[in-house]
Amino acid sequence: MPIKIQSMEVGPVQTNCYVVYNDSTKEAVLIDPGAEPKVILKYLADNKLNLKFILNTHGHPDHIGANQEIKNKYPDVPLCVHAEDSSLLTSKQALLTMLFGLKYGSPPPDRLLKEGEEIKITGLTLSVIHTPGHTPGGISLIGKEFIFTGDTLFYDSIGRSDLPGGDQETLIDSIRNKLFILDKNLTVYPGHGIKTTIGRELSENPYLIDI
Repeated sequence: MPIKIQSMEVGPVQTNCYVVYNDSTKEAVLIDPGAEPKVILKYLADNKLNLKFILNTHGHPDHIGANQEIKNKYPDVPLCVHAEDSSLLTSKQALLTMLFGLKYGSPPPDRLLKEGEEIKITGLTLSVIHTPGHTPGGISLIGKEFIFTGDTLFYDSIGRSDLPGGDQETLIDSIRNKLFILDKNLTVYPGHGIKTTIGRELSENPYLIDI
């Protein structure tokens, strides 16, 4: 039951939207549909995927901007976000919307996630790791050989902490004590930019060396 990961850069700030699916059963999870819903929906339809979950790693507009359109197409599929970011899905976030240049809109979440919770489809389990700092409810989603880190950890960089709800000390603590303790061979799929590994960022990330 091979698990496939399809990455799509969507929206003006090139947010990574991920479709993670079982190529045998066609069950799928959608992570961070930030914009361009037609592109996302076309991929799901072209590959005859059976969408089971919509997951937001956090509540910023560039990661949730296509939630409404996806839910319009899949009204029975649960939209999931950490409890501490749930209010961001329905708040106007006028400053951030203007900053990201995005059309904004999201329905409220159907399911509030918490640390240690598991999202399951056939052949895939994603465990929730609460990694606040970029936002209070930021999460990472870890599978057997990979992890989706949202805007917490990037190749050669880390998430911003200067936006409302951000805190640099908390962000660094999340990375040091929740991500860098994981298997160094885990492939990191971040919210923006190219993929990396836990081991590479542990040894090479300039924002985290000697901190």
